[in-house]
Amino acid sequence: MAKAKVLTKDEIKRVMRIADTGNNGLRDRVALSLSILAGMRIGEIAALTIGDVRGIDDKSVEVINLSKHQTKGNRSRRVFISDELRKILNQYLAKISQLDESKAFIRSSRTGNHFSNISLSLRFKAIYAAAGIKTSSHSGRRTFAIRLNAAGIGMATIQQAMGHANIATTAGYCWVSDEQLANAVNVI
Repeated sequence: MAKAKVLTKDEIKRVMRIADTGNNGLRDRVALSLSILAGMRIGEIAALTIGDVRGIDDKSVEVINLSKHQTKGNRSRRVFISDELRKILNQYLAKISQLDESKAFIRSSRTGNHFSNISLSLRFKAIYAAAGIKTSSHSGRRTFAIRLNAAGIGMATIQQAMGHANIATTAGYCWVSDEQLANAVNVI
């Protein structure tokens, strides 16, 4: 199976511009941001409720606690939210402030309920295609892992951030660039 494309910063900007142009632009931007900036799986994003993301102050939580029913592998996990992602989440939370905690965070405009994993995956692929990028819905998650690796974050930390049970799975997401090798030997 081919690996999903790692998005460049320019491609991410283009994808977000395309997402913003749709009828549900902010929702789509939030969903993509959860993948690209937090490394969440499609199924995890689709399973989120408003209560998972909204804190007692009606703002985004700093850590999303996913139950074992919301994740792959039937294991609960924590997703840490960056300041950049919190800003985007807070914009969306302000828009959906009237909704109950148990409602789907990323809602289908057709049903008002949770997206299925397949429907959300197809939505991502459509946005990527409209941005001129041929890839799978997994690109955001792969981009997240690669960016952490390129920033010098250790493999064990990336493993936890990705929610992988096995570090070998995490290693499959990451590679070492020539620049990283040059920087590493110059540390000594």
